[in-house]
Amino acid sequence: MNAGPSAPGYRAAGAAAVRAVLFDLDGTLLDTAADIAAALNAALAEQRLGPLAPAEVRALIGRGVPTLIERALARCGAAGARADRARLQQRYDAHYERLHEDNGFAARPFPGVVQGLSALGALGVRLAVVTNKPQRLAVELLAKLELTRWIRLVVGAQDGRERKPHPQPLLLACARLQVLPAQALMVGDSQVDVLAARAARIAVVCVPYGYNEGADPRTLACDAFVDSIAALPALLAGRSRPGAP
Repeated sequence: MNAGPSAPGYRAAGAAAVRAVLFDLDGTLLDTAADIAAALNAALAEQRLGPLAPAEVRALIGRGVPTLIERALARCGAAGARADRARLQQRYDAHYERLHEDNGFAARPFPGVVQGLSALGALGVRLAVVTNKPQRLAVELLAKLELTRWIRLVVGAQDGRERKPHPQPLLLACARLQVLPAQALMVGDSQVDVLAARAARIAVVCVPYGYNEGADPRTLACDAFVDSIAALPALLAGRSRPGAP
C-alpha cells in the first residue's frame, strides 16, 4: 500500500475508525471493459458506426452510460454527430442485458477481490457497492459472480438519484449501512470516485489498475493506493496507514 499525494482526511478518520467500505464497481471490483465494448460496438454497428477498439472503449468508461454514449459518438466524428443518441443508448442497454441474460458476459473480479472481500467480511466491516451502473444490472452481475455473500448493499443509478461525482450515492450508502461518513472508506479507480468521496467528506483509497476515463489512476489525489483489494484488511488494521513507520 502506498500513500497518496495527500492524506489529511484519511489520517483524521484513522483506519481503526472505519466501519464500512464503499466500493466502485467497474474498474475497481470488476473488469467489465470487454462486455461494455461488445455492447457498445453492437449498438454502433446498427447505426453503421464504429467499431471502437477495446482500448478506446476503456478510455470512455466513467460517469455512466449516457456519458459513454456521448464520448463514443465523439470518437465517430461527423457520422457520430448525426446518430440517434437515444436509440443508441437503448440498443446499448439491450445488448448489455442480453450478454448477462445469456451468461455470455466476460466480466470477472480483479485479482485479490475475492480474498479482500472475504477478509473484510470476517473483520465485521460493512461492505457496499456505489456505482453509476444501473442498479438492477449491478445487483444481477454481483449475484452471478457470487460476490453478494459479502456485499450488503448496492447503490446504483436509477431515476431520481444523482450519480457520482455527486456525493448523494455515497451518503445514501452510509445512511443505509447506519454509519457516519467519517466511519466509511471509499475505494475506487477514478477521479469521479475521488471527487464524490471528497464532497461527501469520506476518506478515499484508489487502486492503480482501473479505467479512470483513460487517465492513469496512479495520478489520482486520493488518500492512499492499494495494489489490490486483498491489501485493504491490513490497511484497516492500521499496519499500512499513510505516514505509518
